[in-house]
Amino acid sequence: MPAPRGKRAKTAPRPKHIGFGKLIIFGEHFVVHNQRPALVGALEAYSFCNVELSDPEVWSTGLIVVDEREAVPGYKNEKKDEMLESTKLVLKHFGVDCEKRAVKVHFGGPLCAVSGVGASAASCVALARALNTALGKNMTEEEINNAAFEGEKGYHGTPSGIDNTAATYGGLLRFQRSASGGSPIFEPQKLDTPCLVVYASTGITSSTTEVVGDVRKKKEADPLWYEGLQTKYDDVYNRGLAALKAGKMDEVGKICNENHALLQELGVSCKELDDLVSLAREAGAAGAKLAGTGRGGLMFAVCVDEDSQQKVYDALAKVAPQCWMTKFC
Repeated sequence: MPAPRGKRAKTAPRPKHIGFGKLIIFGEHFVVHNQRPALVGALEAYSFCNVELSDPEVWSTGLIVVDEREAVPGYKNEKKDEMLESTKLVLKHFGVDCEKRAVKVHFGGPLCAVSGVGASAASCVALARALNTALGKNMTEEEINNAAFEGEKGYHGTPSGIDNTAATYGGLLRFQRSASGGSPIFEPQKLDTPCLVVYASTGITSSTTEVVGDVRKKKEADPLWYEGLQTKYDDVYNRGLAALKAGKMDEVGKICNENHALLQELGVSCKELDDLVSLAREAGAAGAKLAGTGRGGLMFAVCVDEDSQQKVYDALAKVAPQCWMTKFC
């Protein structure tokens, strides 16, 4: 779980109704262009949800949502309408009509809501699990995932499905867009050895549409240049996945460094990200890279043990607007 200001959180039993956060480990932008595979890691940090349902005789009808998740300043206020719409979509998927019965939804948990960690998907999965219990259903993980996907539409309109799948299954997730335009390929895999990470925010919000569009223009202007980077990325992805599954976190870190260099060549990094990545490496991280769209947003560092994780956290927390400790698991 994320630790406040460098203090490692004590291990505690997880609530029953949770959804995991996530970070993209390998594959930003390459997954969009030419449908290369991306690897997503579910975080140990999670959101939880509890649901109370009642007949009108006990409560008046309607929906009450209490959101006590940790969040960066302004996040929950900015996303309030989307969160409510998402909640209503999941309730609708379960056939729960707030005009006929009262519903109280309570969100919480140690996953700090910030763009890039799949916070919306984590809450959707947690809500689906809570409703599954409250309604006495016995849903499969696939059915939970499908319900959360409906909720994600309240945030993203046409979600890819990658965030809710990672939030549901945990572990590693191989994601690849379909070349034919059909449904994307999801391959959940379990990670035998947890990977300790520190991730930090630049405090900069970038436009995914703009950044992806810029990469597309560069690709179209110089296809041979892009193909060369893509070939290097294919090698990074294959070696990175093998190292993660083998528990070789030193090697994972080095490969993250290679992936970051490719993203720099694509033009999607920025000074703020590069500075945090360099600082993490200097503080003892095995490696570090940006995570997500780039030109702002988040970066993460891979650490081989808790001591180095703490040192990296302490270094980043001095300069980054927000910083967290957790692990891929």
